[in-house]
Amino acid sequence: MDLGLKDKVAIVTGGSRGIGRAIVLDLAREGCKVAFSARNEADSQNTAKDVANLGAEGLPIQADMTDTGDIERVVNETVTAFGGIDILVNNVGGSRGGATWDTTSAEDWSMVFDLNFFGAVKTAQVVIPLMQQRGGGRIINISSIYGRESGGAMTYNASKASMNSWSKGLAKQLAKDDILVNVVAPGSILFPGGSWERRQQDNPEFIANFVKTDMPLGRFGHPEEVSAMVAFLASERASLMTGACVNVDGCQSRSNI
Repeated sequence: MDLGLKDKVAIVTGGSRGIGRAIVLDLAREGCKVAFSARNEADSQNTAKDVANLGAEGLPIQADMTDTGDIERVVNETVTAFGGIDILVNNVGGSRGGATWDTTSAEDWSMVFDLNFFGAVKTAQVVIPLMQQRGGGRIINISSIYGRESGGAMTYNASKASMNSWSKGLAKQLAKDDILVNVVAPGSILFPGGSWERRQQDNPEFIANFVKTDMPLGRFGHPEEVSAMVAFLASERASLMTGACVNVDGCQSRSNI
């Protein structure tokens, strides 16, 4: 299936490892020119080499996507290198804080919302006018099944729920500009160096039971299973999809919607 992505320009935040890296590589395979941000220079360069091996153009940019100045620099460097922006994937995210209200500090709340929510909002605010000038675009926000229903750390759950709500409102406002906004909500995804791998190493018995009780497919998801959905939503094939939140979780979640 031709997704119609050849020569489209994409930005992927947090694109050097895990889900973000898989998204970068899938978009590159489809012929996109891909700029991606990351904090770790070594991981960025490794991903850039993989993009080049696919015969695609990649632009690694070391940046902190909670910093307004870095956000503007990532966008400006992308436009300078590739001439515009067609696709924005807000993938950066993470968790911090305790499991209960009294073990989670104000600093935890601030950090997690900056990372999971406000960074995406600020990046979209810089990118949207550029998409309007090009006559359209795609914004894809990586949330979580724990933004759709209860689960995970309080800070993480609340910030991802905020992302889902914001994305729906943004989709309605930008539909007239042919800028389609969707959310992908992964379940538990296992990859080298990720949080689930660390938990598996720290407590293999607990994780084995978690997989047995919470995952109908009997396994963790893989980053490439998420990135395939992102590539589709970025494409012309998804021209009627906006304001959607799509689970990629192997039926791990319990919500009816």
